[in-house]
Amino acid sequence: MRIVIAGGHGQIALRLERLLSAGGHEVAGIIRDPEQADALRDAGAEPVVLDLESATVEAVAETLTGADAVVFAAGAGPGSGVERKASVDRGAAVLCADAAERAGVRRYLVVSSMGADADRAGDEVFDAYLRAKGAADDHVRAKRGLDWTILKPGMLTNDAGTGLVRLEASTGRGPVPRDDVAAVLAELVETPATAGLTLELISGSVPVTVAVKAVAGE
Repeated sequence: MRIVIAGGHGQIALRLERLLSAGGHEVAGIIRDPEQADALRDAGAEPVVLDLESATVEAVAETLTGADAVVFAAGAGPGSGVERKASVDRGAAVLCADAAERAGVRRYLVVSSMGADADRAGDEVFDAYLRAKGAADDHVRAKRGLDWTILKPGMLTNDAGTGLVRLEASTGRGPVPRDDVAAVLAELVETPATAGLTLELISGSVPVTVAVKAVAGE
C-alpha cells in the first residue's frame, strides 16, 4: 500500500512511518519545513514539502493521487495559539479530507483527541483546540466519499509502548504512549472494517492486533 501521512514530522507520525515502512508499505509524509526531510527519510518515508495552511485543495489532491490511504496526524503543536488551532487542527484537516475525496482515496484516518467537541465551551487555548478537532471530525464524518476512522487517544506520553491497549467507542480518561498510538494506527490502516468508527484509545490489557480486530468485528 501507498500511505500518505499529513504532519509527517510529528511524534506519532514518525513512529508510524517506521512501522509502516518496516511492514513493506510505501510511505510518504507531508511536511512544511524542508529541513525535516532527513528525519522522514531515516524513518523510511518519502518527504513531500507542502504547507497545509496555504495549499489549495487541488495541490493536496495531486499529492494524494495514487495513495491507498491517508492518515491525518498534523497539529499546530502545544505552543501555538488559537489562530493556528483553527488553521491547522481544523483547517488543514478539512482540506486534507476534501483533497482525499477529490483524489479518490477512500481510506482516511484521523488522529483526533479525546474530548474533541465542536461545541465545547471555554476561552482557553485548549478549549479552542478541542473545538477545532471536533469540527474537523464532524466534517470528516459527513464525507460519503471516505471510509474514515477517527482515533481519539487519551493523554499522550513518551513512555515505551507496551502493545497493550483499551480501544473502544468510549474508554474513559487515561494515558497512552505514542508508540502504542502509532501501533494502533498501523493496524487500523490495514483493517478496512473499522471504517465509520470513532474510537477512543488508552493503555489497557489487550494486545493491539486483538483490540483492532475486536472493534472491527473480526
